[in-house]
Amino acid sequence: MAKPNIDNKKILVFTGAGISAESGLQTFRDSGGLWEGCDVMEVASPGGWAKDPGHVLAFYNSRRTEAALARPNAAHLAVATLEKKYEVMVVTQNVDDLHERAGSTRVIHVHGQLNLARSCVDETLIYPIGDKPIHLGDVCEKGSQLRPHIVWFGEKIHNYDMARDFICQASRVLAVGTSLSVYPIAGLLKKARGRAEKIVLAPDIEKKPYGFDWLRGNATHLVPIITERWLSGLRVDQLK
Repeated sequence: MAKPNIDNKKILVFTGAGISAESGLQTFRDSGGLWEGCDVMEVASPGGWAKDPGHVLAFYNSRRTEAALARPNAAHLAVATLEKKYEVMVVTQNVDDLHERAGSTRVIHVHGQLNLARSCVDETLIYPIGDKPIHLGDVCEKGSQLRPHIVWFGEKIHNYDMARDFICQASRVLAVGTSLSVYPIAGLLKKARGRAEKIVLAPDIEKKPYGFDWLRGNATHLVPIITERWLSGLRVDQLK
């Protein structure tokens, strides 16, 4: 099957916990971060949910409150400005809604969203809850307990095919704030085209994807510079 043509108007932005960390949200495994002192499998797996759903709900209720209090930072806002000139898809591993609040209109949350709840028996029954907590006894229309709309270990990520199809056509790809260690979604960047301009912005990564330029620095400093150059029709090679 022939590859689709590159579209000079398409940009894919791939973001991880590092971009939201600069808004004050704790990252996945960093020292002092979200999972310290907590067995991740107890709060982020179907087994943990089956064992103690009350504990899992309390964990995500706390995260939901923290995310609601956070504010989009300069990096989130800069990503949103790209829509002035380009067709932009934001693919994020983050479960907060900071990209949407910054103004991005096409955001794929591959690991789910804190501000949604879903049925335990029918994953198509999804409900917006904003910053409200989920309690034991809160049920869907089929009478099943509601759970966080979060992808737990062992569950299938959301909308991978849509993200893959878009990155195959993108003329520019920017990955921000991710160590590229969580698969299968980290493998998405391997689908970027050879002729596309490709940048990874992160303090550290496990392995730089082939053909990508790696920039070290804060997202709030460098993302606005990158987006301004792209809005001016320029490349960002000089930032290395």
